[in-house]
Formats: sequence, structure tokens, C-alpha cells
Amino acid sequence: MNRFVSLISGSSGNATFISDGKTNILVDCGMSGSKLKEALSLIDVQPESLDALLITHEHSDHTKGAGVVSRRYDLPVYATIGTHAGLDIGNIDDKNIHFVKEDEVTEIRSIAVTPFAIPHDAEQPVGFTFQLGGEKYSLATDIGKMTNNILEHITGSKKVILESNHDIQMLQYGSYPFPLKQRILSDRGHLSNEMASKTALYLVQNGTEHIALGHLSQENNRPEIAMLETYNLLTQSDVKVGEDVILQVAHRYKPTVL
Repeated sequence: MNRFVSLISGSSGNATFISDGKTNILVDCGMSGSKLKEALSLIDVQPESLDALLITHEHSDHTKGAGVVSRRYDLPVYATIGTHAGLDIGNIDDKNIHFVKEDEVTEIRSIAVTPFAIPHDAEQPVGFTFQLGGEKYSLATDIGKMTNNILEHITGSKKVILESNHDIQMLQYGSYPFPLKQRILSDRGHLSNEMASKTALYLVQNGTEHIALGHLSQENNRPEIAMLETYNLLTQSDVKVGEDVILQVAHRYKPTVL
């Protein structure tokens, strides 16, 4: 049975679990090893059953526990050359260092993984698509702007975790210092609710059945605001939420099952 679960999601930490029943993959580990074990236990998964750890980019909210988890469970770590170079996770065994390239398929046992480039202020960040039998799932967060390349990769996915980081007005009028606001709003920052809603509509019109809005800012967004923005655009476009597509917001601190 295929499983796609956001374990935690937000500016404070991110981790995602993907499985086809034969291969178990963790994407990012922005939490401690003990917190990961606790999160996995909530979905009846033992960390010893993990086969690989994929890293989207080197920022700490995605890598906080990556080194500990790799060493503790002898997990191979897959990332781009740039991400590996930027990682600050301590020493991991040479045999567990694996490189991936944008647009090239990497087979991790029974799951085919394809990284795709994302515009973000990191060394060589990527999102991922996963082929699990006849189904495609996608993880697309930490995106400064939506690009044709990203859309080409994630279109046709049955399920997508899609960034909906901030409400533009909340960010502009909020307490963040101006340089940080500019960074978030830049083409290498984070995806707004507005752009997430437009992306969600495009995906649903091209066959996506389940979307979880993720990586919400704690200061510049609210789950109900992100949900309403996308819900309104979908319904205005004659998409029946709950029938044509399941729409939810990935929880910040506990698993969200797609």
C-alpha cells in the first residue's frame, strides 16, 4: 500500500515519509532523532525500517536531525552535490553519501525518485517526484517562484505536498525586518498563498486528486488563511473540493496523511 505522509511541516521543521510497502523513504529530517521516532510511531513505522534519507537542501529546518538519523540507523543520504557540500550534519559514513542530479531518475529499491531544480536561497536545492507503481507523488516546497520546469515535473501527480508559505499582506505589514521580508518575497524565497492557489488549480485541472498545503510560516500565515485562499480559487473555477480534489493543510507538529 502506498503511503505519503507529511510528518511535520513549516518554518520550524520539515520531514516527509513515502512508502510503497516495500521501500520506506524519509525526505528531510528537520527534527531530532527522538522526535522523528515519535512521529513515525504515530503512523506505525519503525525508524529501523527506513531505507534512505533524501535531503531537499541544507537549511536547518530540513536537516536538523539528518546526521544523527543517518548514523543511528546506517541510512544512506541522497542529495545534490551542492547540498552535500553545504550540509552541516557532522560526519556520516562514506558509503552512505549518495549524489542525485536534477531531472535524472534515481532508483531507491522499488521507488523511482526524480529531483527537480527549485529557486531557493540554498546551494543546489531540489524538490522530488516519486513513482510508486503506477502513481506519482510530488513534494514541492521552499520555492521562490513557480517555474515551467517545476510544473512539468509535478503535473500528473496523484498527490502533492505544495508550499503555501505566507500571506503577502501579513508578511508586508508584519514584524519581520525589511531584508528578511525581501528575501521571502524574492524569486529565491518562498511561495505565497496566492501563487500556491494558482498552482493548485492548475494541478487539479491536470489530474491531481489530493493536495496538502505545506511549509506555512508561523508568523506570516495561518492554516485557515492558506486553506481559504486555495479553496476559494478552486470553487470559483468549478472545482468541487472534497469530490474533485481533497484539500488539506499539513500540520506543523504532527503527521498529516495524504
